[in-house]
Amino acid sequence: MQETRYERLQETVFHEQLENGLQVYIMPKPEYRQTYASFTTRYGSIDSEFVEPDRQTRIHVPDGIAHFLEHKMFEEEHGDVFMDFAKTGAQANAFTTFDSTTYLFSCTTALDDNLGILLDFVQHPYFTEENVEKEKGIIGQEIKMYEDNPSWRVYFQLLQAFYGTHPAAVDIAGTIESITAITKEDLYNCYRTFYHPSNMILVVVGDVDAESILQVIRANQSSKSYKPQAAIQRFYPPLPEYPSKALAESRLAIAQPRVLFGFKERHVDSDPERRQLREAAMELGLDALLGRSSDLYQALIDEGLTDQGFSTEYELTRLYGHSVFGGNSKKPRELIERVKAALQEFAQAGVLESDFERSKRKAMGRFLSLLDSPQGIANVFTAQKLRGMDILASLDALTQLRLDDLNAILRNHIDDTQFAASIVWPEESTAGASLD
Repeated sequence: MQETRYERLQETVFHEQLENGLQVYIMPKPEYRQTYASFTTRYGSIDSEFVEPDRQTRIHVPDGIAHFLEHKMFEEEHGDVFMDFAKTGAQANAFTTFDSTTYLFSCTTALDDNLGILLDFVQHPYFTEENVEKEKGIIGQEIKMYEDNPSWRVYFQLLQAFYGTHPAAVDIAGTIESITAITKEDLYNCYRTFYHPSNMILVVVGDVDAESILQVIRANQSSKSYKPQAAIQRFYPPLPEYPSKALAESRLAIAQPRVLFGFKERHVDSDPERRQLREAAMELGLDALLGRSSDLYQALIDEGLTDQGFSTEYELTRLYGHSVFGGNSKKPRELIERVKAALQEFAQAGVLESDFERSKRKAMGRFLSLLDSPQGIANVFTAQKLRGMDILASLDALTQLRLDDLNAILRNHIDDTQFAASIVWPEESTAGASLD
């Protein structure tokens, strides 16, 4: 067991890689009432083409299968796994992203029992023809629900505008058509490939003794037999050099238009530390230019172009990256042009030193508040580890970031050739609204 001390944060993380390859991270949080544990596989919706290890054959599976598999893992021969957690007073859940699937629980008592439940059900798939067919109807309803959600619709429209047919643009849940094609054999192929312990991370955060918890985990894993597995061969098409379209539009039964827009990263750096620096720079830059305390944010509201729900975000993974701006707007086209012009002006002029320091202090505050949440720190810690980064070292990236570096990164990102927008209009749309 390795111990890493983060002196600046006064935090300690214990780490051990078990014989079967499982990476275990434990962060003791003395006097915390709640303990949170997450069990994550580096497998998400973008992983649709890969080599199945047992047969060494390259296969392509239907869109949405990672999310489908997440749903099915909670069903065992004896019944619903949620009931097992409920008996111990724990709360359990799971979620699938583009590049990972996480199973989790939080509890105040019976931690050892809950860890056993978590490890055992995730490492024991139970799929039948009948329960797979039944799940298709359940997930089909979920897909229809999200299709009618304006926030979901406008976001995935933007991703499709950015990435076209690349897996980064595919809805995590898939489509009605794609999930209909999923078979029991498909699920087992994906499970055998991506749910090997060597492709997974277990994180425990709470008032725990690291060595005691590790003994529980070691004992659980030593009782199971896993053959060594080579690195997974995954296949992704190249990212498009430019967005597939400049504007994506649709209509829904909503009161006012919803709009998102942003810039796609043309190239993604393979080095995790440089990606972490870029993330830190973009976070500070976007806050300085469009955060709630910025002049531009207030001006957009005063001019009636948006409301207080307007937000910004930046995402950067090992495969893709993009910025996203937007919210509700009665004049979405005017909002797009207003923000786009302001960003181009800011990119050339650069962020002011005073705004840079203010945004840096805010970012540090948000980061430190994250450490007060066992769930928050575990989820972000895991996501960053899977992407080759250390979230607990990100404070160093923030403090070491220079204004010149930030302005150079911001200037590089705000590139007209990488811009795209997405609008969801009301069904009875305002005058001047049009669809392609």
